[in-house]
Amino acid sequence: MDTVYIKALRVDAVIGVYEWERGIRQPVLIDLDMSVDCAPAAENDDIRLALDYAAVSESVTALVSNSAYQLVETLAEKIAQEVMTSFGVSRVRVRVGKPNAVLNAEEVGVVIERGVKR
Repeated sequence: MDTVYIKALRVDAVIGVYEWERGIRQPVLIDLDMSVDCAPAAENDDIRLALDYAAVSESVTALVSNSAYQLVETLAEKIAQEVMTSFGVSRVRVRVGKPNAVLNAEEVGVVIERGVKR
């Protein structure tokens, strides 16, 4: 199985458990590693046979920018479900980070993996 990835997709979202976080938009950074078979696209040099990372980015951006979850864990789970369901990805690794969320830390967040390991 091959991997198509998106690194550091930046989206502003309402995210957090504190009252002050519920009234602002904060940046989240998203990394996706998506398991797909790239051979058909490569053999035919045909985007229609490839996982369109631009379409994935647009879909994830829309999902995140319209969400208002408290936990990054929930956001990561919803992203994984969207990518697997909408794009036929068999396995996905999702990393969601909140920059500057904790004093003296550049970023905090979660990494989840969902789907069938091949």
